[in-house]
Amino acid sequence: MTMLAEKYADRIQAAFAKYPDKRSAVMSLLYIAQEEYGWVSPEGIAEVAELCDMDPTQVKSIAGFYTMYSEKPKGKYWLQVCTDLPCALKGADEFHAWLKDYLGVEEGGTTEDGLFTVEHVMCLAACDKAPMLQCNFHYQENLDVEKMKALIEQWRAESAAEARQAPKSQD
Repeated sequence: MTMLAEKYADRIQAAFAKYPDKRSAVMSLLYIAQEEYGWVSPEGIAEVAELCDMDPTQVKSIAGFYTMYSEKPKGKYWLQVCTDLPCALKGADEFHAWLKDYLGVEEGGTTEDGLFTVEHVMCLAACDKAPMLQCNFHYQENLDVEKMKALIEQWRAESAAEARQAPKSQD
């Protein structure tokens, strides 16, 4: 039994129940793997393949095709700024450039503390609310510099609180 099968048995069974064939649940299970590992890792691909009775190469090709799956490690907060034309006309390009500069990262880069990865994406279907981004698939809309600074500080505080509450390992 895979680690995902043990830890997420209920969610996996719910995904399987939605489809007539196990293979059809592959995308749902890839989300679970990405949530667990922070990216679609080789281990996650192997586990999903086993759960769906598929070849790992088939699962990897699905993960590689869709932009919602990351095939490399990301920060805890995956910030995807829409820079498609309608958003760009509302300042998204400048906002994206400011965000990278503020966090000290290049495109697709992750902050030294491992908290934030910044990327641009095309069309998140919220053109009327630009500049906007999605953070871990949750939209943040009508952004400006001050709102974004507040969000970053909120996420940093949440992460620090989680770290303080995490059980200490016994050496």
